[in-house]
Amino acid sequence: MTNDRNVTHAPKRFPCAQCGASLTFSPGMTSLVCEHCGYSQKTHETRTDVGELDYNAWLEKGEADEHLEDIMVVRCTVCGASLEPEKETVAMPCPFCGNAMDLHEVSHRQIKPSSLLPFKVDKKQAREHFKQWVASRWFAPSKLKVAARGDTPLNGLYVPYWAYNAQTDSQYQGQRGIHYQERETYTTTENGQTVQKTRSVTRTRWYPVAGQVSHWFGNVLVMASDLLPAPMADALEPWDLENLVAYDSSFVSGFRAQSYHVGLADGFGQAKGKMAGTIDTLVRQDIGGDEQQVNHVSTQYSAVTFKHILLPIWLSTYRFGNKEYRFLINARSGEVQGERPYSWIKITATVLSIVGILGGLWWKYGEQIMASLQ
Repeated sequence: MTNDRNVTHAPKRFPCAQCGASLTFSPGMTSLVCEHCGYSQKTHETRTDVGELDYNAWLEKGEADEHLEDIMVVRCTVCGASLEPEKETVAMPCPFCGNAMDLHEVSHRQIKPSSLLPFKVDKKQAREHFKQWVASRWFAPSKLKVAARGDTPLNGLYVPYWAYNAQTDSQYQGQRGIHYQERETYTTTENGQTVQKTRSVTRTRWYPVAGQVSHWFGNVLVMASDLLPAPMADALEPWDLENLVAYDSSFVSGFRAQSYHVGLADGFGQAKGKMAGTIDTLVRQDIGGDEQQVNHVSTQYSAVTFKHILLPIWLSTYRFGNKEYRFLINARSGEVQGERPYSWIKITATVLSIVGILGGLWWKYGEQIMASLQ
């Protein structure tokens, strides 16, 4: 949602009480630090029951709500990323694609973030996690490991997420399969002779069933950005959501905060997809038996609430050869997920080595093997 109105909110600057430079949040600590003179100022970390909003009531109210805010964002003309710049920023590369961003500011109305997880892994630690990740990749080019020991460019980014709660009640129809054993006769050839034998085979009797299962889902996470690969971002989980703190702009100082691209309703559609796997498991458990067939499931969602939260990620795009690769680091746990190149020279050498070893074994033991089979 965009408009042309004057904005009422902009990223807050925290001046140093000693020298006037900007204070930035220090990962793993509870303070803002001046990189110029070293002065520190404690942040307010409030762990409360933060920001649960009624989903259906919100959709009915539309934009007229106290939980909305107007913010200034800048957009990347290459990949479309929307970011909230720090005050007095005159130039910045896009953390998603690395291209220079057009700093033409646009008014953007969005639901306020209610809470966040502050950065815990600092930039130095993030680089070490990346080096370890590269070192553990099989068939990675040697030059990549050398490159990983350099100063990998890293961008600290708060990524928007929706966290949904919902009560589900699912009516289902299906079939319960019960195994039983049955003897059957078959023919085979032994020593050139056709003989009849019997064997026990497992068969299944199917019985129609219907029923209902209920489940409460809490904090179903949906990334509200379409600029990061969802499988890669999902693999950064789990997040320690029990440590969420009430949103305070001081935690964002020194980092970038992305505005959400995936709307509230679209996000809940994705959340339903995540819930579906658990519901299917519950239905199959309720059907019981040895096998299950699920023919139809109808789910009702009630008591749906949500919150808009920000989660910290270290993001980098690195170039190897003529191609760009991207990796993400969970800035709470250090978990790394990324794209990587392969060394076909190493793969080919490994395959040839295996073929050589198998060939040597056959040369040494082949005659014995053939003789034992005769």
